Amino acid sequence: MATSLLSNQRIVSGMRPTGRLHLGHYHGVLKNWVEMQTNNECFFFVADWHALTTHYEHTEQISTHVEDLVIDWLAAGISPKEATIFAQSHVPEHAELHLLLSMITPLGWLERVPTYKDQQEKLKERDLSTYGFLGYPLLQAADILVYKADCVPVGEDQVAHIELTREVARRFNHLYGREAGFEEKAEAAINKMGKKDAKLYRELRKRYQEQGDAEALAIGRALLAEQKNISLGDQERLLGYLDGVGKTILPEPQAALTKASKMPGLDGQKMSKSYGNTIALREPLDQVEKKIRTMPTDPARVRRTDVGNPDKCPVWELHKVYTDASTHEWVQNGCRSAGIGCIECKGPVIEAVKAELSVIQNRVAEYESNRSLVQNILHEGAEAARRVARQTMDDVLDAIGFTHRA
Repeated sequence: MATSLLSNQRIVSGMRPTGRLHLGHYHGVLKNWVEMQTNNECFFFVADWHALTTHYEHTEQISTHVEDLVIDWLAAGISPKEATIFAQSHVPEHAELHLLLSMITPLGWLERVPTYKDQQEKLKERDLSTYGFLGYPLLQAADILVYKADCVPVGEDQVAHIELTREVARRFNHLYGREAGFEEKAEAAINKMGKKDAKLYRELRKRYQEQGDAEALAIGRALLAEQKNISLGDQERLLGYLDGVGKTILPEPQAALTKASKMPGLDGQKMSKSYGNTIALREPLDQVEKKIRTMPTDPARVRRTDVGNPDKCPVWELHKVYTDASTHEWVQNGCRSAGIGCIECKGPVIEAVKAELSVIQNRVAEYESNRSLVQNILHEGAEAARRVARQTMDDVLDAIGFTHRA
């Protein structure tokens, strides 16, 4: 289930440390993160365990890659003052919840994840006949559920993973949300809401459970989110009472579709390392200029005097990202009339890309010269993340029936 992103949501998102980032990552992910962190509670993590699902035999530089990735995030504008930044492997509760979820998740649920066979086919030169590769969507589910996330920003291709997460949470709640005296505790919690809200809650619950009124369910959830007189435990209990499933131990997250990256590669395709068409965030600026100057253009413009069509030129796609309306008009008129040449057309793009990267690279240099600061950010982020994750694990272990940990 996909939804639009609202304010004041708890958001979880991660990225694998598989190398330094490029402009496709910046425009497709990081700018979205920067926007989200202002009005939401964000947990952004380096998914270093996930890196092992496809590259388990190459771990020599993994700690360096973790720091490099965080440096790129910080340089792009992700702030440790506004978001919690940490490495997945520094929060062992991810693995603990993954283990417990693996006990209840049917094998068929993992085998039907669309990317499972697709990635096996694309990466058939690697031996991916491992549980880690089959189970990575379940580890991803644990990454999300351990923070009781409201929303997870994803592209269209990842929506199926969030739906699996929702199914796993639903199954867990169904199995373990049947606490002793549940109905009595739920009724007591309703009475704490005040007469007006308690009456409305009961009416909404009846409409949903007797008539299947989805609107009543949505209004009831919103009503509970606004309550100030009940504890978080009572709120979760009443969410389950509303749904008719029992106490909600692990809330079901929503997939928040992110704005797709409009950043094309140097050949007009999607920017991707596998296509060899990227501009890295740390690319030397003279190399950036050379790459853009040698980009292919409209094949119809063999000579300077030939007219062209910007819609058939990869450079035009860069203009859409980097230049303004007046420059767009200049390009359209100049190209179609042969009034400007291709090198001239590339000029404003070159300057705009270099200006953007110059700011990012200056910040990179600051963090590169102070890696201990980056390590401190990761350490403090992990401590903050663990406080939230431990509370979730206490709820999970209580629900299953394990004794409290020391």
